[in-house]
Amino acid sequence: MGDAAQVLAAARARGWRIAVAESCTGGLIGAALTEVAGSSDVLDRGFITYSNQAKMDLLGVSASALAAHGAVSEQVAQEMATGALAASKVDIAVSVTGIAGPGGSEHKPEGMVCFGIATPKGTQTDTQLFGPLGRDAVRRAAVDHALDLLMRAIVS
Repeated sequence: MGDAAQVLAAARARGWRIAVAESCTGGLIGAALTEVAGSSDVLDRGFITYSNQAKMDLLGVSASALAAHGAVSEQVAQEMATGALAASKVDIAVSVTGIAGPGGSEHKPEGMVCFGIATPKGTQTDTQLFGPLGRDAVRRAAVDHALDLLMRAIVS
C-alpha cells in the first residue's frame, strides 16, 4: 500500500513527524525512509533496540511485559511504539519486533513479527506470520508491512 516516499508525503501533508522503534529490522525502516531526499522534515528519529535491556532503557518497555510475553509479542510491540512516541514527542511511531530467523519455536515461529503503531489517540498492534522465508526476506517483508501500517494510520 505505502512505500517510503508515499508515507513521507502523507505525513508531510498532515504536518506529522515520525519515529521508528526497531528490533528485528535493525534500522531498515529508518533507512527506507531516509533513502528519500527531504525526509528529515518528517522522520524525527529511530531507536534500534535489539536487546531487551535496550528496549527497557530507551523505550520504557517493562521487565514484566518482557518476562510475561517475551520480546516478540504484541504487548512489547505496543510498549515499544508508545515509548518511542513519548521519548520523541512525534505524532506517530511504529515499532517492530520479531523472529527473522533462522530458528524460532512452536509458539513463536520464524517469520513471526509483531508491530505497534502509536499516536496520541492510542496504540494499535498487529502480528504477521510471514513464514520461514529466510532472514533477509522476513526483514524486507517487515519493513514493507510497517510502511503500510504507517500509511494507513496517517491517512485515516
